[in-house]
Amino acid sequence: MESPEEMLSPRAATIAPSELPTFSPAVRTALFDYLLRLGDDRLILGHRLSEWCGHGPILEEDLAIGNVSLDLIGHAQAFLALAGRVEGKERDEDRLTFFRGEREFRNIKLSELPRGDFAFTIARQFLFDSYAALLMEKLQSCRFPELAGLAAKTLKEDTYHLRHSAQWVLRLGDGTLESHAKVQAAFNDLWAYSGEAFVADEVELLLAKELGIPDPSSLKAVWVERVSALLKEATLQVPADCFMHTGGRKGLHTEYLGKLLAEMQIVPRSYPDARW
Repeated sequence: MESPEEMLSPRAATIAPSELPTFSPAVRTALFDYLLRLGDDRLILGHRLSEWCGHGPILEEDLAIGNVSLDLIGHAQAFLALAGRVEGKERDEDRLTFFRGEREFRNIKLSELPRGDFAFTIARQFLFDSYAALLMEKLQSCRFPELAGLAAKTLKEDTYHLRHSAQWVLRLGDGTLESHAKVQAAFNDLWAYSGEAFVADEVELLLAKELGIPDPSSLKAVWVERVSALLKEATLQVPADCFMHTGGRKGLHTEYLGKLLAEMQIVPRSYPDARW
């Protein structure tokens, strides 16, 4: 797996705002918001996974979860860096990470829920990985070359993450009575948060028309099919359709995000002029 620094391609790392394609104000605003969504999903979920450091069920998995966390934070760095260049207000990935308030974050609520037990973490990771790999696969074909390139690079790691979380779903689902019960309960609890990623709003609809960004609602059927197939293989029940929580894309979050940000942002906010 690549380091966070390696995730930012040389082209993406050196491109200046003036080199970006000329976007209309509406497209630029929408694209900035969309890049925040991509970055924030991974930043917040990566932080949640980092909470497992030193607490994994076995040493190998402790290391694996830590590496997935680093991958996601590296992806977030790349997407947020590009977001800052699109915005053109001299906010780099560090400013966007540590100096935005809760209502300015655009991650789905699934990513910010508390760590939970290992079964909960694996179930959430599998739901997210299935979505992320599918999105990056489609995003490679968008008409914004810098974003398409990042998607292609990110997909390589997303594919690994999906393979890893899927294998654990199979082990837990088709394992002991206790592991089966715990992972089934986790999917039952998480299912109500799984649909938010597939709700298309004005941002995605505009970018779908102007830049060929995939309409997230068009991805849901394939996602459901793939997730359902794996759950059935793991002898798990696909949760029934239910109310889906939304609002994260508009900055309306659960109580848990504020606490996470307070921990994540305390050092740079306390010492904003510090140099390491």
